[in-house]
Amino acid sequence: MSATGPRTGGTPVVDRRRRRTLVDEYTSNFFTSAIDGAPRWVAGVLSALQAALLSFLVLALPAVAAYVATSADPSNSGVGWFRSVGVGSSLWLLGHGVPAHVGPVVVTLVPLGVTLLALFVCYASARRSGVATWQAYAAGVGAYTLVTVLLALVTGTVGVDLARAFAGGAAVSAIGLGAGLLARLEAPSLRALTRPVWSRCPVSVRTGAAGGLLGSASLVLVAALVTALWVLAGRATIGDVIRGLGLDAVGGVVLAVAELAYLPNLVVWALAWLTGAGFAVGEGTHFAPDDVVGGALPAVPMLGALPSSDVVGPATNLVPLVLVGVGAFVGLYVHRRLVPQRWWDTALACGTAAAGVVVVVTLLVTLASGGIGPDRLAEVGAQGGVVGLLAGAGTLVGALIVALPADALLRAEIARAVRAMVRREPS
Repeated sequence: MSATGPRTGGTPVVDRRRRRTLVDEYTSNFFTSAIDGAPRWVAGVLSALQAALLSFLVLALPAVAAYVATSADPSNSGVGWFRSVGVGSSLWLLGHGVPAHVGPVVVTLVPLGVTLLALFVCYASARRSGVATWQAYAAGVGAYTLVTVLLALVTGTVGVDLARAFAGGAAVSAIGLGAGLLARLEAPSLRALTRPVWSRCPVSVRTGAAGGLLGSASLVLVAALVTALWVLAGRATIGDVIRGLGLDAVGGVVLAVAELAYLPNLVVWALAWLTGAGFAVGEGTHFAPDDVVGGALPAVPMLGALPSSDVVGPATNLVPLVLVGVGAFVGLYVHRRLVPQRWWDTALACGTAAAGVVVVVTLLVTLASGGIGPDRLAEVGAQGGVVGLLAGAGTLVGALIVALPADALLRAEIARAVRAMVRREPS
């Protein structure tokens, strides 16, 4: 055996490893661009610009395709191709909370599907090409927000709507890019990053906050299942509306994009329906488990899935009990995760969970409500505060029913109080 190790085909193992190292270094240098030596904030800016461009193209390309397909129509002779890009821009901005102006009509109903698309693209872009540093994160949020504001200015947005563009762009990029950077291998975990904050909170509050997120996610999941049932039950009406529109292939694609953009809104409306508060699609309408007051609705296939008066009955009056069931699930989570130190820790955790549900549901319902036209169509959705309070109340009741009887400290405290009362009774 030689000093350099065993030979394979006359080549020492050490020499083969050196050759492999040199090849790897050459390949790495060959595929390394000049941007890799730039400051880290540059990577944040590039990932933000990539996210903004990709999410914008997803909406603009169908609009451009529709223009190209209908450009030969004499009725569209005065419409330029830039008009179709403007439609995509308005929809993208509407997903960031900026109202869209269609002639005299102002559309304020945020398409949550567009918002989710922007969040996902920000997440994917940051996870793929971002750098997990505070400088890159701040630069990315700033760049994405700047793009949102500039696009709003180009489309003629001014005043309060411009402030909404700033807030919407900052919120979407902060959440999406932040989640993407935290998913990178070199990034710390969210738990480690937020430890200075949550470590100062009582254990019961931390457990309750996690239970609130769990309860909110469970409510959204149940609402999604209810929406699927609505669509299945109303498939005949949806088909009639689609056939009545008489769309061609391109028009069908554009309609499908618009429907998907507002499908999450329908899920949130189903959540409002579960609480018993219900929702409206136009002034004077009301869709709730105990009452349905319909009216003339726009020719939108998605609206064919709305519940009709035929489904109202004794069984639907019990629908809000679903909230208690979700609360029971939250109470089971609190019982298993919390080791109470005081007799009131469990109650505090359940209250914190209910408060978290109130905040999340109120925010979702508020975002999913607005206007889609003038007059009666200016009222679409539900009252976020009312729906949030009802969701929190149902969750609190269910959580307390499950968690409190299982708390040994609470049972001991109640027994001690009862014995003290017995001793004080006169003989």
